[in-house]
Amino acid sequence: MLKLTYLFENFDLAKEAIKNWNYDADSLDTMLSYYRISSNAIYPFCHNGQVCFLRLAPIDEKIEKNILGELEFIEYLTQHDYPALKPIMTLSGEKLIKLDTKWGKYYACAFQKVAGVQIETTDKSNEIMYEYGKTLGKLHALSSDYKPRIKKWTHVEVLDWIEEVFAEYQTPANVILELMEVKKELADFPIRDDNYGLIHYDFELDNVFYDDNTKSCAVIDFDDGMYHWYALDIEQVFDSLNEELDSGLLQNAKNEFMKGYKTEFGYSEEMENSRPLMRRFMMLYK
Repeated sequence: MLKLTYLFENFDLAKEAIKNWNYDADSLDTMLSYYRISSNAIYPFCHNGQVCFLRLAPIDEKIEKNILGELEFIEYLTQHDYPALKPIMTLSGEKLIKLDTKWGKYYACAFQKVAGVQIETTDKSNEIMYEYGKTLGKLHALSSDYKPRIKKWTHVEVLDWIEEVFAEYQTPANVILELMEVKKELADFPIRDDNYGLIHYDFELDNVFYDDNTKSCAVIDFDDGMYHWYALDIEQVFDSLNEELDSGLLQNAKNEFMKGYKTEFGYSEEMENSRPLMRRFMMLYK
């Protein structure tokens, strides 16, 4: 989450940044009004009538290798026909730029809008849940073969960062103890190509879009990705479904999701048994 300082719209900053890309000037003011600010500031704009998104993040809030690693992973995925959002090159041919503005220093990049609607807005039918799971399975299958030039941070680095953050505040002793226990248990957990790799870490219902015309999904927001066990992505999906569905529909949705997942990637008993530990990591990171 961005610091409070940055959690406000800044249309002048967005307009200055967007000058680095092609854009439709006549619709800019209207499009920018649909902004969203969470861990990044997202400003919609159009180019030749197509919706695109500018993403801004303060340099002091982000780790550069994570952004570069994200963009490299997306490039790898699209080269293998994976339905990920596509970055847009700047006028000078770059995917990521640094802006030094009167409002501060920012990382800026832009992406094309994907087809379809967010799964959270659908009826979450068996067909959609199956495709949802299949899309995550394919992501993990591709990740298991991925050899990056720029590596995003690992679960170890994330845990170290969490410990640093906790040290800055009066964190309760039981939370510190939980962090130490999770670090120890994960240190003893096996790491192999079939259970560990670059995960999405936010494969929730608002970041996966379903296109009813093609009966397929597309994925956005790879920003939070890290090297971790694949079971963590699955636990996050189930956590998201727990919040969205009532008990009468929940188990069936999970079953269809896992059917789709298993068509693309293996799901072992080890992965299933690790989910409680993955949830403990999630809660610490949150």
